[in-house]
Amino acid sequence: MTVTLNAYNVVAARCAAEYLEMYETVEKGNIIYKLEVFLTSSIFRSWKDSIIVLQTTKVFLPWSEELKIVSHCLDSVASKAYIDTSKVDWSYTYNRKKLPSENGSDPLWNGVQKQQYVPRDWWVEDLSELHIDLYKRVITTIKTKGGMSPEVIGEALRAYAYRRLPGFSKGKIPGSDPVKYQYLVDMITSLLPTEKHSVSCSFLIRLLQTSVSLECGETVQSELKRRIGQHLDEASVADLLLRAPANETTTYDVDTVHELVQQFMLQKRSGRSDFPEDNEFQEMYPAFASDSSKVKVARVIDGYLAEVSRDPNLPLVKFVNLAEMVSGFPRPSHDGIYRAIDMYLKEHLGITKSERKRICKLMDCRKLSAEACMHAVQNERLPLRVVVQVLFFEQARATTSSGGGSTPDLAGTIKSLLPGESHGSSRSATTNTDEDWDAVPTAEELKALKGELATLRLTDKEVGCNDTNSIDIKMSVEKVIGGKAKGLIMSKKLFSKLWSNKDRLSENSSSDTSESPGSSNAGESKSTPSRSRRHSLS
Repeated sequence: MTVTLNAYNVVAARCAAEYLEMYETVEKGNIIYKLEVFLTSSIFRSWKDSIIVLQTTKVFLPWSEELKIVSHCLDSVASKAYIDTSKVDWSYTYNRKKLPSENGSDPLWNGVQKQQYVPRDWWVEDLSELHIDLYKRVITTIKTKGGMSPEVIGEALRAYAYRRLPGFSKGKIPGSDPVKYQYLVDMITSLLPTEKHSVSCSFLIRLLQTSVSLECGETVQSELKRRIGQHLDEASVADLLLRAPANETTTYDVDTVHELVQQFMLQKRSGRSDFPEDNEFQEMYPAFASDSSKVKVARVIDGYLAEVSRDPNLPLVKFVNLAEMVSGFPRPSHDGIYRAIDMYLKEHLGITKSERKRICKLMDCRKLSAEACMHAVQNERLPLRVVVQVLFFEQARATTSSGGGSTPDLAGTIKSLLPGESHGSSRSATTNTDEDWDAVPTAEELKALKGELATLRLTDKEVGCNDTNSIDIKMSVEKVIGGKAKGLIMSKKLFSKLWSNKDRLSENSSSDTSESPGSSNAGESKSTPSRSRRHSLS
């Protein structure tokens, strides 16, 4: 009888021959000897045949393991994955985008036939066909040999996840076999290279979302969160928009994002502690290594808050807690957090005055762009105190842009309205007036405020801020406030509350120059209160 051997039946034939004890001692040239020669000279020399044979060994365990067929296949596959790409002359599956030099579109390509370029990750798609256990053993063998780029290992794991986890790209795995998929996520997590940037932040977040939906163990989720914390500055807003569990009332999982920011902050603290206290680089390291990543994280979180604010069920405390975590991060502009605040106020009309005041404290009016200021001074959702703050800074910036050089005097005039050591108003009067400051102004009141602030700028420009002019400005401000709070006198203590935490105007003239009223940036667009067109940042 003639039997044709191939990669699909050679394992079955070898195990059967072993069971029948068809050794050389029984007859010269017996079947076991012939099968071993075929495996060594043909199967293990072929890339795809080695993968096929390895796949078929699972059916014949433990025989295939005891006969060392599995170990020979693992060694064959791992060795070929390590081979110099210039020596890869066999077929392989590769569906990724080719490089310009491969398809003839390279501008330096002179039409001469070149040897085809083989990418470093040429082998990852073929191995994605392996069963979970076998795939784990192959990757472990490749890593054990050493020398393989961690980026290539990371790409192999990413390709396997997308190949073996249905719905992985959407973060929703069907519940047909949750135990199997839980094991798969655990396996991929355990095989992730320890080197930073070996896998993308987007892939790690997708893996975390899958682990949450599959209810994987806390150890796996904690490890993924720790790794994401190392890469959070690479994340996008779309990456962080994780759907909340089914038992939650909110649309997005804000709590998980809160934990990711915590991990990011822990990573930065541990990074600083790597240097001894007497090392002068201790002070330089955060500026060069941490600040740039913090700026990126703050920008992403601002954008994230603007998106999740559209959820009518999002509690204020979750919004504020997440925003406060990045409040100390350097930001060239506060337009992002302003947009998030405005979106929240727009979607949550029923919040109280105290809640509105609390959320507005998250932004610094001095760091709003001219466009954001134009929007804010016409924003009927903001408390009156915030609108007045924005108006003052807008006028100061407009004065600077005009080239008059009178901004320091104007700033001094504003600061002269701030309280000194003593306050003349009673506590009850202050409390009553605070309620009006925290109220939402009407469109007419906003228009009146803008007009009066315009006169302040003109007066300062034409006359200069001497003592008499300072009194005139204060009277103008009181006139504006009188329109809102009839019969109430604007005391210095009240103005202190209005400008709470904004008393660093002149002190910051050397920093944040592009944002502060003392800036001489000629490129800043001039903003005038006479514009009535409403601009929307949201």
